[in-house]
Amino acid sequence: MGPNRKPSSRARRLRRLDLKKTLFVLPNAITLASIFCGFNAILIVSTESPSGSDFYKAAMLLIFAMFFDLLDGRVARMTKTQSAFGLQIDSLADIVSFGVAPSVLVYKWSLNHFPTAGVLAAFLFTACGAIRLARFNVLSSDPSGTPVKPGKYVTGLPIPPASGVLITLVVANHAAGGALGGAEYALLIMGVTVGLSLLMVSNIQFRSFKDLSLTPATVMFVLFIIGSSAVVWQRYEPPFVLVWLLSIYIAIGILEWLRSLPGRVREARLGASERTEPEGPAD
Repeated sequence: MGPNRKPSSRARRLRRLDLKKTLFVLPNAITLASIFCGFNAILIVSTESPSGSDFYKAAMLLIFAMFFDLLDGRVARMTKTQSAFGLQIDSLADIVSFGVAPSVLVYKWSLNHFPTAGVLAAFLFTACGAIRLARFNVLSSDPSGTPVKPGKYVTGLPIPPASGVLITLVVANHAAGGALGGAEYALLIMGVTVGLSLLMVSNIQFRSFKDLSLTPATVMFVLFIIGSSAVVWQRYEPPFVLVWLLSIYIAIGILEWLRSLPGRVREARLGASERTEPEGPAD
């Protein structure tokens, strides 16, 4: 090969390859894996008479979807490929895997004992999840649509932990031999579904845990989590630990909101009094 020989077109194309554009595909492929899990879960429970093992398989697929949902954002940040497109496709994945799929799952598993009310409760969960995601997209992006850095709190219960409660209840039901799927618990499951739906569209601030630091309070909280989870593990089946952990997360948000309520009421009254205060005499 002569020293003056020009590089081939293949070599020139390889040199022009933009690594960032190539890495851009990776987090979106993980997001598509989450959509596949949700889609497959819907297929499994959409048969005429799904069995207990079908509900368990669908719930496990949705747990894998939650894993992929956690992974895609971290991969995007590691590879510095966050984009408005990634934000939108992640929300579309969430409405499938954590909105529609859990609603169908919980209806076929328990809420079908109330044919009309069960459908409305399941749809309410999907509808509130869609509203929650739309609001999140608006609040987490600038006017150009570019994602902004997440804050310490998020408004409304995020849809992954909301759906996680329903999903882990199905998993716990399988571990308990199907005891939770009976008609006697259907009303309770409906109440949980409606409650989670309303929390998603509420103005309650839930922690994003983006600012965790090693403090005595944090250490005590972690020890409480470990100790209480061990008690739940021993007294009940291991899957109930997941239900317990998600319930603690929701309870923290509600308790912090209740604690801040008197201060916000005082601020609102002060603001109202300032607006109604008569102006001084004109010069």
